[in-house]
Amino acid sequence: MQPFRILIVDDSAVIRKVLSNLLASDPEIVVAGTAGNGHQALARILETKPDLVTLDIEMPGMNGLEALDEIRKLHPKLPVIMFSNLTERGAAATLDALARGASDYVAKPSHGGSSETSGERVQDELIRKIKSLCGARVRQPGPAPLPQPYFSDRPQARIDVVAIGTSTGGPNALTAVVAQLPADFPVPVVIVQHMPPLFTRLLADRLNALTRLQVQEGKAGEKLHCGQVWIAPGDYHMTVARKGTEFVLGINHDPQENSCRPAVDVLFRSVAQSYGANVLAVVLTGMGADGTRGSADVREAGGEIIVQDEASSVVWGMPGSVVAAGLTYRIYPLADIGLEVVRRASTRRALAGAARR
Repeated sequence: MQPFRILIVDDSAVIRKVLSNLLASDPEIVVAGTAGNGHQALARILETKPDLVTLDIEMPGMNGLEALDEIRKLHPKLPVIMFSNLTERGAAATLDALARGASDYVAKPSHGGSSETSGERVQDELIRKIKSLCGARVRQPGPAPLPQPYFSDRPQARIDVVAIGTSTGGPNALTAVVAQLPADFPVPVVIVQHMPPLFTRLLADRLNALTRLQVQEGKAGEKLHCGQVWIAPGDYHMTVARKGTEFVLGINHDPQENSCRPAVDVLFRSVAQSYGANVLAVVLTGMGADGTRGSADVREAGGEIIVQDEASSVVWGMPGSVVAAGLTYRIYPLADIGLEVVRRASTRRALAGAARR
């Protein structure tokens, strides 16, 4: 297979050189060219025909967001990774870029701490994301095979909580799902989106503005109630524990799982332990396999798992891994998942209430 061809776009010659050197360490990647601003990037895309573009956000002239808009008009399927600063302004601009169609993002090396460690972090993260996004594009996935439904000896339980896990492509997927939840949604929602600190708070704020539910970043000790959506804070695992008749959020800084913190497995494991069979777990687009072991815990407890299909996923790593493990109950396109969550949560609770009467 030919190496993946990458176009690096950044107004800093130093950053362009650093990224070129970092990517040169991998034989499966070649830097096809560089550009110093958005106008140059558009011209260089036509010249070099890259498999993926890394795009700085803050550039003179045509900035990264403006360039992204033009790239999406001219090259709608070309993967674009935004390269942004770990600041509130950089995080907000990154979320704007994801909403406009960027495939993913990588945070620039921080000014604090070891420059060598920071460079290794960027190198590892950027190379993994390049290979995942380029590999997905090369495969050009067709319709995913439907899994064999699994059945439990237990009657279908009512749903008392919805737990969602996602990564690459997640902000847009979460927007699509959360926007479909009504104001009277009958159960709480807990979410892990792989993102660093600050990004998760801004994501919660954005989702909160799009729905009639209350969307917040998770806080230790908060009690779960219907109509609430909680997003795990960046760099912290989020858990749910039962205390008497109440369910309470926990936040911890335990070691990473699946190279992630927050990790979907941690959240899913905790809701399975706390809610038993009354869990609906949802795995959306994302790179890697985080959520697979947690889905096994949910299934073992009697809960159900649904996943996003391959065609509508930016990367079908996480949901695909759950399907390959034989853990999912159904696969749905993104446009249908929110409605399916509402249907399952509302219908099951109505049936359970009627049975009690």
